[in-house]
Amino acid sequence: MRMSAPLFRWGILSTAKIAREQVMPAIARSETGVIHAIASRDAGRAQAQAARFSAARWYDGYDALLSDPDVDGVYIPLPTAQHVEWAIRAAEAGKHVLCEKPIALRAEQIDRIIAARDATGRVVSEAFMVWYHPQWHKVRDLIASGAIGALRQVTGGFSYHNTDPDNMRNRPELGGGALPDIGVYPVVTTLLATGGEMRRAEARVAYSPEFGTDILARATVGFDGFDLDFHVATQMAAYQSMLFFGETGWIDVRTPFNAGLYGFDEVVLHDQKALSRQVFRFPGINQYEAQVDAFVRATRGAGAVFPLEMSRRVQEVIDAIYAAGTPRRA
Repeated sequence: MRMSAPLFRWGILSTAKIAREQVMPAIARSETGVIHAIASRDAGRAQAQAARFSAARWYDGYDALLSDPDVDGVYIPLPTAQHVEWAIRAAEAGKHVLCEKPIALRAEQIDRIIAARDATGRVVSEAFMVWYHPQWHKVRDLIASGAIGALRQVTGGFSYHNTDPDNMRNRPELGGGALPDIGVYPVVTTLLATGGEMRRAEARVAYSPEFGTDILARATVGFDGFDLDFHVATQMAAYQSMLFFGETGWIDVRTPFNAGLYGFDEVVLHDQKALSRQVFRFPGINQYEAQVDAFVRATRGAGAVFPLEMSRRVQEVIDAIYAAGTPRRA
């Protein structure tokens, strides 16, 4: 059931796959918003997606959409290298901004976006959908309550296989690479679950001789009291996992990033003191819908979104991993 407040009118900058398959369908199903306009540099694609989602308008350029006075806010799924420019331009055009991750390729670039947010008073947020899934709030609460004793180790992995030379993930000039695309997920979920601050980073990073992008990274990120060890890869079988190990128990997050795609949304608590196992299930959750609804509520002064200050912390870790990595040819 839709809310009684006027529907938030979304503008979509680009017809990228993540927009077509996840975010635009989530907006269409959401309680709070409607897709009002779609822009693409390919007029045919913009028109086709506008017809698919019953959008009132379509544009063959991004500036034209930003000039539409009836657009309340925009979702930006452009190639990573273009995120900073268009997030700032959208905020300065008076639009609220939900920008696909990673919102930048260097931590210091996010300072410019923060400045634009503060100067315009617009809500600007990076689209980390995992932030809005209740399974991660359950993990945070379990750790904070001492359910596994003192946290000592976090272990994660995320991989897929993509060798398409035209895909932006394999194009360094567009911001491609394993760490920008998926390395952010073990980092952001660890920060969410623990509230920790990075103290050091060690890494090995392998680059593709064909594409020039990083296709495999293994990292150890040190926090106070525990380490995060994870690997990410763009030319390995599809896999994802996050495990949190404490002195008296451990937590297995069964579908940590693409909830629902790799199985049921479950958090499993193993308590070795009580010799027990608890399973917490989260049926019927669409984290993209949760994200867009939370974003709209925040534009109306109710609730919060993933903050740019946290975006900067995530990117600082990615920057440190790149700096610590020992490049080798794959």
